[in-house]
Amino acid sequence: MRILSIDYGKKRTGIAVTDPLQIIAGGLATVSTSELYDFLVNYIAREPVERIVVGEPRQPNGQPSENMARVVQFVNRWRNHQQVPVEFYDERFTSVLAHRAMLDAGLKRKARQDKALVDEISATILLQDYLESRKRFAKSE
Repeated sequence: MRILSIDYGKKRTGIAVTDPLQIIAGGLATVSTSELYDFLVNYIAREPVERIVVGEPRQPNGQPSENMARVVQFVNRWRNHQQVPVEFYDERFTSVLAHRAMLDAGLKRKARQDKALVDEISATILLQDYLESRKRFAKSE
């Protein structure tokens, strides 16, 4: 089963997903946030998903960002109507890392300004970091 991640935004949401063996994360899509719920329901109907990891929006000092209320509202709606569990994961600096990854990949300025691409890459970084933290946790047990 796959793990799916969400970089939830006010207008757009980046989505990434693992391979079935949960080894590596890859970008899936960027969708309008208003269409996110239906997109996820349709995707999960086609692909088995073990859990959804949602980026927890926090400021650098650890305080919740202004987007936190919207994220919590979405997660509560999901939990009230769907079976796939949701887990929060700290998303601080994923957008910064996404821009750095785009620079390192040699993307032209126009591509780097594509906010949808940044959201999808942010979701991928979030998910890959989540996978690596699970590995670290398993080794420490």
